[in-house]
Amino acid sequence: MSLMGIDVGTTGCKVVAFDESGAVLAQAGREYPLLNPNPGWYELDPEQVWSYISECLRAVNAQLRHDPVTALSLSSQGEAMVPLAKDGTILANSPISSDTRNAKQTAEMEAALGTERIFKLTGQPMSTIYTLPKILWWRDNAPEILDRTWKYLCYVDYVAYKLGVEPVIDYSMAARTLAFDYRTEDWSEELLAAGHVRRDQLARPLPSGEIIGEIPGSLADELGFSGSVKVVTGGHDQPAGALGAGVLQTGTAMLAIGTTEALVAVTEKPRRQMLDHHVPCYHHAAPGHFIALSGNQTGGRLLRWYRDELGAAERAIADETDRDVYEVIIGQIDEAPGDMVLLPYFVGSGALHNDPSATGVILGLSFDSSRADIVRAILEGLTYEQALCIRSLNEIGVEVNQITAIGGGSRSERWMQIKSDIINLPISVIHTSEAASLGVAMLAGCATGVYSSLEDAAEQLIKVRKTFYPRAERLSHYQGQLTIFADLYEALRPIYQTMAAGDF
Repeated sequence: MSLMGIDVGTTGCKVVAFDESGAVLAQAGREYPLLNPNPGWYELDPEQVWSYISECLRAVNAQLRHDPVTALSLSSQGEAMVPLAKDGTILANSPISSDTRNAKQTAEMEAALGTERIFKLTGQPMSTIYTLPKILWWRDNAPEILDRTWKYLCYVDYVAYKLGVEPVIDYSMAARTLAFDYRTEDWSEELLAAGHVRRDQLARPLPSGEIIGEIPGSLADELGFSGSVKVVTGGHDQPAGALGAGVLQTGTAMLAIGTTEALVAVTEKPRRQMLDHHVPCYHHAAPGHFIALSGNQTGGRLLRWYRDELGAAERAIADETDRDVYEVIIGQIDEAPGDMVLLPYFVGSGALHNDPSATGVILGLSFDSSRADIVRAILEGLTYEQALCIRSLNEIGVEVNQITAIGGGSRSERWMQIKSDIINLPISVIHTSEAASLGVAMLAGCATGVYSSLEDAAEQLIKVRKTFYPRAERLSHYQGQLTIFADLYEALRPIYQTMAAGDF
């Protein structure tokens, strides 16, 4: 037997099958395009996403003849949703979290309800990220979508629907819609009314780790499954990744280095100071716990941008040597810390400043600058942002003293050492970079009796591969650069506002 985790990311999907000890039996992934039809618009084609997930399911199941999947669970990016007609027709592409076309609707919703009230209900500081303001954009610009929508499904419940079971949503994912009251663990009628959404248009919320159904036999056969397969509620990819990294105790945090960068720290329920620091707080994928989330929407997409726009030489080397292109890109930097400072705000500033008007900046370019210098500035800039996020969390009483890194970026030992040096904390890397898939596979295992508890599963399955420690000789340089990084944003903030307003 095996347990399966399906992870639906922003730019790609992964399907991984694990045995009971956490060893990977089979895996498959596909990268899909992020559509950018207009400035500030970032969308996914749900049909294409499901098509690629289906391919991955068949590819993985073909390798599991002797270890058929008995249960699976799902993790996915937050906020992006699929508007479905009653007959299953998809009515529009999915605006993802970094899509900012809804700035006007976000401001209107904030003015109508008030920042304090929204946070009190949801634990979320107001932002363009969330699902409800995206639906309000359709109300104003494509009302026919609202008229025809039977269900608005986030990707965990959309994939459950495509697997033939009830499209149930877990608490951690429901929080990212901005319609979920974390106190009652149910949809908020007040927020639904503000977002012009009916309760029956959303999936039923349940805790992570609940069995919601079984894949129908004919569909299971089509996707390559053998025998009965239970579908279990999963989680938003960031808390799911934290679960798969064993981040279950206060003081511990997960740093996810993927398409976006996210820091997930285990904490208590939301409290007022979090709003002042733009820190969302909501249910963990591990029932009974909460997480504080900080991070940056630009994340690993910045390396992808470098690859596509500036990295022709590195792509050629990767093709010639049959190496991973990101290994080639990062491998060109030397050991010395850099002097450039990059603000990684290609889709706004992220949680630290919650400033959608902020844009990317590279400070320190000269005729002596090389592509390697820009790569180092990218790696360091993303990490400076996380260092300031940790500082912010500590200021509001969310302790972070132990970090586990996951995601594709965690495979780069050079980057992990840079992160440890800048953040000035030990950073551990676990045996698998696919922690979100492992986390939801743990939920599937607990729901079906394979493990007695998530703590038991974590002890059995999660193994540290390597820990990186900060180097004392780097501390002074990086702390100085961190100060410049923080000051640079403050100096540019009025300029960002002027540019956003068009007052020039």
